Amino acid sequence: MNYPLVSTEWLDANIDNDDLFILDVSMSKVIGKEPIIYDQLITIPNSYKVTIEHDLSDASSNFTHCFPSGDQVLRLADQLGFNVSSTLVIYDNQGVYSSPRAWWIFKSFGYNNVVILDGGLPKWITKGYAVMDTHLVNPKKVIHSDNVLMKNPTSLATSEYILLNIDSEKSTVIDVRSENRFLGIASEPRAGVRSGHIPKSINLPFGMVLDSIEYKPAKDIHAQFTKVGCQSDMNILFSCGSGITACIVLVAAIIAGFPNVSLYDGSWAEWGADASLPIAK
Repeated sequence: MNYPLVSTEWLDANIDNDDLFILDVSMSKVIGKEPIIYDQLITIPNSYKVTIEHDLSDASSNFTHCFPSGDQVLRLADQLGFNVSSTLVIYDNQGVYSSPRAWWIFKSFGYNNVVILDGGLPKWITKGYAVMDTHLVNPKKVIHSDNVLMKNPTSLATSEYILLNIDSEKSTVIDVRSENRFLGIASEPRAGVRSGHIPKSINLPFGMVLDSIEYKPAKDIHAQFTKVGCQSDMNILFSCGSGITACIVLVAAIIAGFPNVSLYDGSWAEWGADASLPIAK
């Protein structure tokens, strides 16, 4: 799997590339960390606004932030003018928060030339690069694709698989929520969702793989995974509250040399709300 990150220096040097599409996937609501607040809209030049909540979520699902369909991703691509051969640079205004989620979505649908801007907008601003107060609206070019995007079946895990996995232990499940939420000490932010965690899952809060606004060095991330008992040949499934921050640690695993990864898209919003599924505290 291609390395998922690019630096602000790389983006500054390549920002005028005609086949480069910069996507701002910042979310309006940030959970699990102290959010960076902006007094006004600040954007990286030549970037388009793409919303996780609407553009990249299945509105027909009963669950929050459910993976979009291939048709939905194709519509977005046609709207902005890119295709599977284009280079997509994903960033968000928290540094690293929602950008890994968008990266995993595009990657899962066959967009191989997609990367995350490590440090995102905060690092871009700190470096003193040019900023704007608007997003691009019109597509750079008109590229329509007749291809049907097929989701990689190994990208996502279902609650049915994870339930069976409690006994089979074919995969290691990592829950990236805070320790207090994992242990059931803190109440869940969503109504009707129980406290606790999936039996036999491991807690690795997403902040442990970050150095403030950007990813820690690969060797430090590797040490975190080793500390919780992971080995490079393991199949690792990632879960969080609603499938957003789980992708932060999923990408961290790839950076650190743990390539066999998958996302439990329903995460605790699904598992904790289903009284038929077992929980541990």
